[in-house]
Amino acid sequence: MDSQTVSREQTARDTSTAGKLKPNALGVLGILFFVLSAQAPLTGVAGAVPIAVALGNGPGAPAAYAVAGAVILLFSVGFVAMGRHVVDAGAFYMYIGKGLGRTTSVGSAGVALFAYCTIQAAMYGLYGSIVSGLVAAHTGLDLPWWAWALATMVIVQALGAAGVEMGAKVLAIFVLAEFSILLAFGLVTLFKGGGPEGLGLADSFSSSAALQGAPGVAVMFAVASMFGFEATAIYGEEAREPRRTVPRATYLAVAVVTGFFALTSWMLVSSYGAGEAAGAAGKALESGDSTGFVFAPIAAEFGGWVNDVLPVLLATSLFAGVLAFHNSANRYLFSLGRDRLLPRRLCTLNRRHAPWTAGCAQTVVAVTLVAPFALAGKDPVLTLFSWFSGVAVLAMMLLYLLTSVSVVVFFRRERLDTRLWNTLIAPVLGALGLVGAIWLILDNFTTLIGGERGTAVWLAASVPVVMALGVVAARVTRRAGTAVDG
Repeated sequence: MDSQTVSREQTARDTSTAGKLKPNALGVLGILFFVLSAQAPLTGVAGAVPIAVALGNGPGAPAAYAVAGAVILLFSVGFVAMGRHVVDAGAFYMYIGKGLGRTTSVGSAGVALFAYCTIQAAMYGLYGSIVSGLVAAHTGLDLPWWAWALATMVIVQALGAAGVEMGAKVLAIFVLAEFSILLAFGLVTLFKGGGPEGLGLADSFSSSAALQGAPGVAVMFAVASMFGFEATAIYGEEAREPRRTVPRATYLAVAVVTGFFALTSWMLVSSYGAGEAAGAAGKALESGDSTGFVFAPIAAEFGGWVNDVLPVLLATSLFAGVLAFHNSANRYLFSLGRDRLLPRRLCTLNRRHAPWTAGCAQTVVAVTLVAPFALAGKDPVLTLFSWFSGVAVLAMMLLYLLTSVSVVVFFRRERLDTRLWNTLIAPVLGALGLVGAIWLILDNFTTLIGGERGTAVWLAASVPVVMALGVVAARVTRRAGTAVDG
């Protein structure tokens, strides 16, 4: 073999492990589709709105989505300001490290991975259950839920390895389908003047409506529904002109998600009438199929065919969410490998500049999290989905809070951006809102996971335990020179 051939092969190997994700691969809309996929709009609406209405503040639930959106918007101001100075697939842990130092940074990296992997595993549980039921009903093929979950893990791994552009195209199809039908219902109902009691604007958005019943429960589920918008920063390395694209995508994502959930929940309440909505939602929960609260008025508006299409769209909504969180988690693993906080092999890229090894590792984690529930014969919805969803939301709220604090500390120290609103006032207000959200989540955690108090305690405790393990790991590896610049 001549020296030129050896040189070419060495260059190819170096390129595959150069530690650079594919630049200029995503624009604002591409990133937005990843965010909306992580939100899983139909899943969020069908899963959270009935509970927020039945157990929260009744017809005032739409106001809870507006409040949650305001808190997330305040957080986003500082988040975007920090993003102009830090572009990295590790997003949260890099942001936190800039202000709060390496030890807190590594601890938060563990929490971020924990959040993304548990929410993906949770989605596999609900997805497997829905697909199993759909296939059995339409074909007679009766396979267990976990068989469909495992088969989908293979597909997700393949799409993740195919590159970020392929993932964005697949997600765009699924997201547009579910988003369109819900938005169409909302707009049609709005322009028709609402349901039997009219639009009921005051019934849903006045201060008295917002504070009736148990508003904390409604706000908690509203915050949970907005999980995933932070993915805008994770794709910064792959964005076109990231310092402009990421801020635009972030603000657009928050505006779209808040407007979408507030409008859809409002029109669902209006379709029943403010006086009847809570009772209808309660009956849907008692029946064991909360989606009926959402599907019934849409079918009444557009026809019975909706009852056949929406369950399929619910499955594709979950698939899109699973793929989005796979991509988020493997980019975290990639970034941690590149920073030598995890084995360096995790930052290996394939020919499409996709984090192939990190993707394989993430799939292994998914199997590891799902397998115990399958082997134990647990109900995938009442345990896997409910438990891990609650854990993931709590973990993500902690990351939001640490990021807000880090933004304030970083800009007070570095003076790279002297705008008080962007670097101090909005982040502090956002942090206060997040503290309130965390308190509500902890206070209502048993309701969030749909389980027992004992189960809620050890699940909630898992988040600080993961954070503590990350802190210990940071101190143990300090001498290895793998510091995140703090």
